[in-house]
Amino acid sequence: MSGYTSDVAFSPAVKTWQEKMGSRAGYARMEQKGGWKDVVTPELAAFLAERDSFYLATASAEGRPYIQHRGGPKGFLRVLDERTLAFADFAGNKQYISAGNLSENDRAQIFLMDYANRQRIKIWGRARAVEDDPALVERLADPAYKGRPERAIVFEIAAWDVNCPQHITRRYTEAEVATAIGKLTARIAELEAEVARLEGAATGPREDPG
Repeated sequence: MSGYTSDVAFSPAVKTWQEKMGSRAGYARMEQKGGWKDVVTPELAAFLAERDSFYLATASAEGRPYIQHRGGPKGFLRVLDERTLAFADFAGNKQYISAGNLSENDRAQIFLMDYANRQRIKIWGRARAVEDDPALVERLADPAYKGRPERAIVFEIAAWDVNCPQHITRRYTEAEVATAIGKLTARIAELEAEVARLEGAATGPREDPG
């Protein structure tokens, strides 16, 4: 390892492909300028606070990959400190693939999408399941959710990067659509009231010419 944060993704094999395809020089300049961030910035914290889902990637000791969707209220992926994220792991289908993978291979990645604003962020690091810290689990759990938290998943950040918006199709949540419709409905009501006023003024009583 050369010490660049991006080496968490840019293995020698990846760099060979970058050389082959002509992008290595550009990424080398990025590395020399400091590379990817490895701490939570105010911008990343704000982005996380608005997310209600993400994808968690893990792998077994043999390298068998697994990607799991995680969802919850906005901000359920919490920032514990500038290098640490965490979320409550609730009882589910009892497959425990992510937990099992992390018990033998702690390398993990979090992939977050903001479809409405066409933005995505990927975070590399190491994760662990924490079952002996009820105070942490309680801190992470949503009291409004009826599910039972079984443990906390704590994620130590190694590096993170923002992808370009290319090929991201805009999608909107039910709440975002409802907000947009509400604004349109209010505007339609205003226009209808204005039309009624104008029609009333046009057809109002006139003076008797006789």
